Amino acid sequence: MRKLTVFLPFLGLCLVVAIPGGTQQPASMKTASLQSHEGMTISATPWTDVRLYKEKFPKKSPYAAGVLAVQVAFRNDSDDSVKINLDRIRMSVAIEEDNRQELTPLTAGELADAVLRPGAKDPTAKRKFPFPVPAGAPKTGKDKNWTELQTQAQNAAIPTNVSAPHSTIQGLLYFDLQGQFDLLSTAHLYIPDILVMQKNRSLTYFEIDLSRPGQI
Repeated sequence: MRKLTVFLPFLGLCLVVAIPGGTQQPASMKTASLQSHEGMTISATPWTDVRLYKEKFPKKSPYAAGVLAVQVAFRNDSDDSVKINLDRIRMSVAIEEDNRQELTPLTAGELADAVLRPGAKDPTAKRKFPFPVPAGAPKTGKDKNWTELQTQAQNAAIPTNVSAPHSTIQGLLYFDLQGQFDLLSTAHLYIPDILVMQKNRSLTYFEIDLSRPGQI
């Protein structure tokens, strides 16, 4: 099946977030990369402007700590509920010409660890791979600041993995790029596991090009 990634005005999607009470949330960016097939449209907007983080993270910005947030919206135009396996989503980046790596999304707790772990990054240091930071790296204690940041990250994340018929869910995914945001020029968001629940049928995978910058 042929799939096409396009770059269209994000506001033109008229996305409605499926949250309790039916409250609508405006998109934070006017443009996004998106892909659509089999009744599902997925859009993805990397937050590359520090101002976008201030509302969700008023004290400690993940971006300042080298973590990229990607706003993802799942619009289900079909008559069936679909289940998205969020744990299998990956960001693929090219380290070298023949070396691509897949980054897993951070949990809210892992984001708090990444933002609050001690030690400033040296921007002139040689790149260290693979991602993310190897196991055993120092982590902060779970104090009040950690709990506050973890809660903020959880509240801003994708709220559910089930999209009802003719509805949209929206939220953030977090990827620790260790401040190497230039890798975004090679990045793709890979979403391989979406299930039509009533029919027990999997959709064709989505692969969205993140290298096209959004505009505020």
